[in-house]
Amino acid sequence: MFKKTLILLIAFTMLSFNRSTHEETYSLTIKVEGLRNSNGEVLFALYNKDGSIPDEKYEKYFKKGISKINDKGIASFTFSNLPQGSYAANVLHDENKNGKIDKKFMLPIPKEGIGFSNYESIGLSNRPNFPKASFLVKSNMEKVIKIIYL
Repeated sequence: MFKKTLILLIAFTMLSFNRSTHEETYSLTIKVEGLRNSNGEVLFALYNKDGSIPDEKYEKYFKKGISKINDKGIASFTFSNLPQGSYAANVLHDENKNGKIDKKFMLPIPKEGIGFSNYESIGLSNRPNFPKASFLVKSNMEKVIKIIYL
């Protein structure tokens, strides 16, 4: 009897140490509508830290994805396995597929469409930043971002 109890006690102890602390994760689909043409592709960048946007050279992102544009001027990308937290998203209508924001005539104005979560417009007095662009992911969700052509 003592031997069986000891074996059971050891087995339960080992099971409790082997339990993994599984953190729940979620999916986030970013969608952009109103693209002016179907040239190129759409680059989707997801950020999870303050100070990470703007990110003109796409070096500070948490996750990145690329999508084709459908015949209705819509593109979307789904980020999966995201832990609960605050995120901000940036989209680029990369018409020439070079992976960067092209500028107009050496000015700081993008010539391709860009967009940020929670932004309807951008400009010198409305520059993107993480606190304003961020949103909480605590379930599977979809976020639509407005594409802006300047």
